[in-house]
Amino acid sequence: MSGTARPASGRAGMKKELPEHFRAYRHVWVFVEVEHGAVHPVSLELLGEGRKLADKLGAELAGVVLGGEERGLRDAVTAAWEHGADLVYLGTDPVLDQYRNEPYTRAMTQLVNTYKPEILLLGATVLGRDLAGAIATTLLTGLTADCTELAIDDERSLAATRPTFGGSLLCTIHTLNFRPQMATVRPRVMAMPRPEPGRVGRLVPFRPELREEDIVTKVLRYLPDRDSDKAQLAYADVVVAGGMGLRSAENLQLVRNLAAVLRGEWGGSRPLVQKGWMTADRQIGQTGKTIRPRLYIAAGISGAIQHRVGVEGADLILAINTDPKAPIFDFAHLGVVADAVELLPALTEAFGRRLAVNRLAG
Repeated sequence: MSGTARPASGRAGMKKELPEHFRAYRHVWVFVEVEHGAVHPVSLELLGEGRKLADKLGAELAGVVLGGEERGLRDAVTAAWEHGADLVYLGTDPVLDQYRNEPYTRAMTQLVNTYKPEILLLGATVLGRDLAGAIATTLLTGLTADCTELAIDDERSLAATRPTFGGSLLCTIHTLNFRPQMATVRPRVMAMPRPEPGRVGRLVPFRPELREEDIVTKVLRYLPDRDSDKAQLAYADVVVAGGMGLRSAENLQLVRNLAAVLRGEWGGSRPLVQKGWMTADRQIGQTGKTIRPRLYIAAGISGAIQHRVGVEGADLILAINTDPKAPIFDFAHLGVVADAVELLPALTEAFGRRLAVNRLAG
């Protein structure tokens, strides 16, 4: 990560002219991640955030779509326009038909060097993380990973905030001496923008200089990982999670039971993974899954900052903890001071009765 970490305070009113060699860099770009014809939702979330940054800068918002042929990318271009992009750079070449780091890095580097964006955002997915680091290294610029907040300061600098020191602090990083300024953001950290059906922008076709014989890696065949992200925590409307307040691995079943009644997903905090009580794909927080459910029930979770970062986008947070001074009560919408092991079965029974009545009435 290349950049300068410093507090945002004390910078108000300090407007400076950009250095001459930066003035050619304009506009905000979002890499639109497309795999097998599907746009990853994080790209649409980033377009919503990119729209805010572009408006603050008085700049344009551009989506970048790469792939093998234009015909298979039309839906991605349309989605970018409808979610806020003023224009879309469409890079096509048979070499880009399936993601490989080397050709995608070369195509993005050529595109950046040609059109010079001021800010470049990518999703912190498996693909996005792989690509972002390679692009930043090739361009010799700064990259701030896993950001939880993005803003523009008075010097047109991207203020990228992320947890640091194991999630115990939030650090705001500015890439002052390099362009473009790059950041990655995990899925569900930013709100999904409301699409504008029928909205159309400009299309800028781009043909990168690529040759298959120059690429070391080859795709022999595609085998989908059927078990990947099986928990679907990031996109669940209801999530129930447990923490060390459950006291034993067996009591995690109480969380599962309530989640099943609510037809939601279940998970837990990092200590449960460290103890081997559950698998890592169920971990919620900065080092696990970031969630934005309509309802989040946290049972026996203290609410350290790394957990807060992963859940504070929820519409409604219900916290259950025996400690009235637990940090989770500082950001929960509703709090119950109680033993989660005793309260969870009662909640499961009450919700079960209410939902059964509603189903019969409906």
